[in-house]
Amino acid sequence: MPDIPFPPVILGNEPGSFPHSVLAERHPAIVRQVREAFPYDPGRHRALDALLDNCIKGVIEPLPADAHDLGRWEGWGMREYTGSSWFDVPWLWSESYFYRQLLDTVGYFGPGPWQGIDPFRPFKLAELDAPETDEELTALDTLAGRPADEQARALLHGSLWGNRADLGFRLSTEHPGSPAAAQGLVADDSEDLWPLLSGAGTLCLIADNAGRELIPDLLLIAHLLEHGCVERAVLHIKPYPYYVSDATTADVVDALRRLAAAPGAAAAYGQLLWSAMADGRLTVRAHPFSCAPLPYARMPADLREEFAAAALTVVKGDLNYRRLVGDLLWPPTTPFTEAAAYFPGPVAALRTLKSDVVTGLDAGTEAALVAAEDQRWRTGGTHALIQVCA
Repeated sequence: MPDIPFPPVILGNEPGSFPHSVLAERHPAIVRQVREAFPYDPGRHRALDALLDNCIKGVIEPLPADAHDLGRWEGWGMREYTGSSWFDVPWLWSESYFYRQLLDTVGYFGPGPWQGIDPFRPFKLAELDAPETDEELTALDTLAGRPADEQARALLHGSLWGNRADLGFRLSTEHPGSPAAAQGLVADDSEDLWPLLSGAGTLCLIADNAGRELIPDLLLIAHLLEHGCVERAVLHIKPYPYYVSDATTADVVDALRRLAAAPGAAAAYGQLLWSAMADGRLTVRAHPFSCAPLPYARMPADLREEFAAAALTVVKGDLNYRRLVGDLLWPPTTPFTEAAAYFPGPVAALRTLKSDVVTGLDAGTEAALVAAEDQRWRTGGTHALIQVCA
């Protein structure tokens, strides 16, 4: 991490805070949603009820002794935090471990009949099949007639604001649906992004959510490949279901099929992407570290080498932003280029704000946001940023 003073790590133990509400309200709501989404057997129901009780009133328990990733999680801090309250350990860690425990509870890792069954799949498919998706794909027909640079900017913003479709953000809201209308960018380095896409090298895109966010990500990749902005692209997704809506390989395939089945320009994009995967211009990578409860400053050597060799790494979404700069209470005016200076190659963040972490704001922007909204601007999904550290 950069050689600047570290602010406090974000915990979930402050009542009334956003992290506390996620642990105390959102996680129980997700357990209930998953319980109702599948015809699990009585044993699974009892296990889900026990997890629901534990994540509110209990302490962190270790993975089973025969868990396939036990050693990995021990290296990621499980031994240190076992026996602690969910609220008293780093919020990034407790969130990530909750989802790992949830998968264990529903039998995802098996052996057994529920092995490999994504407990979030019904929510992802509902998002992908929503009428709004048809409207967005139809809009591509109008965009197709625009100049290439105008298309690129539109697709970049589609990828940016597509993050507002994050299912985990909506599952526990009182009134499900789209967040309030966007009120603009709080930081915009997009003009520094385009020179990094000069035609040579590889684009790495660290994806966040499936469904209506993943489709704009794929469309942006398709445009960059088609117009020679990059030679190849690597899409980093999760190796297993994570944070409700995070994209896995199955979700990539679902999104490609959705594009290919649509009429007009959307189908052409789908065919381009399908061909790009077949000939190696687009590859999918599911590194175990993608589900680590750790910042990218602690990435393993193979990822560091990959990102160092890329022309640009695009980090998508709120969770990945927290992992990029560290899940810390940075002063918002901390330069993004300092918080991300450790990254081994050029990196850009496309993020809709849904948690407290933020860097790279100028003092005037922060003051105006606080005056208008107090601190709600940090977590409501109505503001976004495009930041570049080259």
